[in-house]
Amino acid sequence: MPDTETTAVVIDDMSSPADATAFRLLNERWITTFFTLEDEDRRLLGDPEQHIVAPGGVVLVARVGSTVVGCVGLAPHGEHAFELVKMAVDPDHQGHGTGRRLIRAAIDRARDLGARRVLLETNSRLTSAVHLYETSGFRHLGADEHPPSPYVRADVAMALDL
Repeated sequence: MPDTETTAVVIDDMSSPADATAFRLLNERWITTFFTLEDEDRRLLGDPEQHIVAPGGVVLVARVGSTVVGCVGLAPHGEHAFELVKMAVDPDHQGHGTGRRLIRAAIDRARDLGARRVLLETNSRLTSAVHLYETSGFRHLGADEHPPSPYVRADVAMALDL
C-alpha cells in the first residue's frame, strides 16, 4: 500500500522566485541546525539561478500541492560530471521517501545532461544522509580522489559513476 504523502509528491524544476526562496529557506534551516552557514552556502543559496542553473545545472523541487517540501541542486562539475548540492527535505516530510525520490530524479537528470559521474560532499554527522547516498549507489572517495572542499564542514566525499 503506497504512502499517500510520498505519492502526493511531485518533482519539478525550480520555476519561480518562490521556488528559489523555498530552496534557500529549506537549506538554511538544516545547515543552521547542525552547522554554520558558510560563504559558499550564501553564494549558491542567494542566487541558485545564476550559480547552478545558468552554468548548465538544475534545481529540482519536491512539492506537495503548491508547497515545496524538498529540493536539490545539480551543479556542473567539470566535463561530464555534476555535483549534487544543497539537498534538503522539510523535517515534517522526512522519512517518507522524498529525499530518495529527489536523488533519483537528480541522477536521471544528470544522465539526460550527459553526465558520466555525480559527486557530492556531506558530513559524517549526517548519518541518515550518508546512508541514503550509499543505498543510492554512491561510493566514498579517498582524499586523493577529489579536490579540497570549499566547505569547512565537508568531511565525506562520494561519487556515483553512471
